[in-house]
Amino acid sequence: MKVAILAGGLGTRLSEETTLKPKPMVEVGGKPILWHIMNIYASFGYKEFVVALGYKGEMIKDYFLNYNYHSRILTVKLKTVDVKIHNDKGEDWIVHLLDTGAETNTGGRVKRVAEFVGNETFMLTYGDGVSNVHIPTLLEFHKQQNRLVTMTAVRPPARFGQMVIEDHRVVQFKEKPQIGEGWINGGFFVLQPEIIKYIEGDQTAWEFESLENIAADGQLSAYQHEDFWQSMDTLRDVHLLNKLWQEEKAPWKIW
Repeated sequence: MKVAILAGGLGTRLSEETTLKPKPMVEVGGKPILWHIMNIYASFGYKEFVVALGYKGEMIKDYFLNYNYHSRILTVKLKTVDVKIHNDKGEDWIVHLLDTGAETNTGGRVKRVAEFVGNETFMLTYGDGVSNVHIPTLLEFHKQQNRLVTMTAVRPPARFGQMVIEDHRVVQFKEKPQIGEGWINGGFFVLQPEIIKYIEGDQTAWEFESLENIAADGQLSAYQHEDFWQSMDTLRDVHLLNKLWQEEKAPWKIW
């Protein structure tokens, strides 16, 4: 089963980084967050990816075209430009780099991915979020629900301290607890190919028009993930993810 990753957005809320690179190439622990996301899936045996490119997509292409050269021991004969790679322990991934347009909305990107994948079930996530979601359990849930779309629902990390107040007295205070209240879209979807009929064109928003209509037709399931999930929307999120990685407390590192 193929894994599609939306990697074409502008990432405007992270402009400190994304003026120079696409958001999926922002690094956590010295590696692009895109690499981390792919490792999550690969750890469960899903190693064929379709990356939907847009803004500065050429940088993602360059990354994968030169991946082996940057990560292995090389011998270069300068006169003939012959290159010998000495170790062959790299990732055994297949990566399809799909140009989906610089101005295309998320729904348009999903439609182009679905057309590329063809008549088969596929997984989809965003290029800026990590989690320790158990992919085989997610897939089994999708099969049992027998609907067109399964979305992983998560509780967002709280951004502020949380208080319990009784009679004007704070009886409990937690500084930024990991899991907030309510459920939100955490990505990590499983999709049937028929979802394409819910996407009108390039300017369709997957999160609004498509998912709202899919839900209205009773074809959207929610796989409720109670454990770790973190998006990378702001510079603060980048610092948090790097801190977790450096302290060897990264819950998404399941490989």
